[in-house]
Amino acid sequence: MTELDNAYDATTPEAAKAKYNAWADAYETELMSGGYRLPWIMAAAVASYVPRSATPLLDAGCGGGLQVEPLHLLGYRGFTGLDLSPGMLGVARGKGLYDDLVEAALGGSLPFADDKFAATLTAGTITPGHAPPNAFEDLVRVTKKGGFLIYSMRHDAGQEPAYLEAIARYEADGLWREIFRTPVFHTIPVGAPEVMNAVHVCEVLT
Repeated sequence: MTELDNAYDATTPEAAKAKYNAWADAYETELMSGGYRLPWIMAAAVASYVPRSATPLLDAGCGGGLQVEPLHLLGYRGFTGLDLSPGMLGVARGKGLYDDLVEAALGGSLPFADDKFAATLTAGTITPGHAPPNAFEDLVRVTKKGGFLIYSMRHDAGQEPAYLEAIARYEADGLWREIFRTPVFHTIPVGAPEVMNAVHVCEVLT
């Protein structure tokens, strides 16, 4: 999948923003034609641990909102979406799934108060070419103690050791407690079979 490869090749937030703006209109069609599984597995993880009454919810790196579509159908509400690409946010806005949409990049200080969200999900975002490993730190800050941080993580040859080292360190330092992890699975089995992810469910401890 050429556009996915281009997105992973981005080395700065500005480059990623430009690539996703250019890809926004075709993004979902191309990923879904490749058999993209991540939104539905993320939704199953959220539904297993986060009650429908839990609000507000942050979708960090929301793109066009694919991962919120199944959750909305299951009765979840109160979503804030955050993404660095105004083009992708425009797609998300057109679906009417979010209470608020915010343009910002992961990896720095996010424009939210401490302990704002009952749960945070981030799918396909904190990964090489997208957001740095330290992006988790501010996601923990804005998620309530006892809330959930549910994220995908690459477990394949395209992963960089710093990402896996970071999540092990955050667990050891007591930022979160991992309570569930899926087996590693093919994320886009038709279009990009080399991409493998697991979905991690963590309880925030700080």
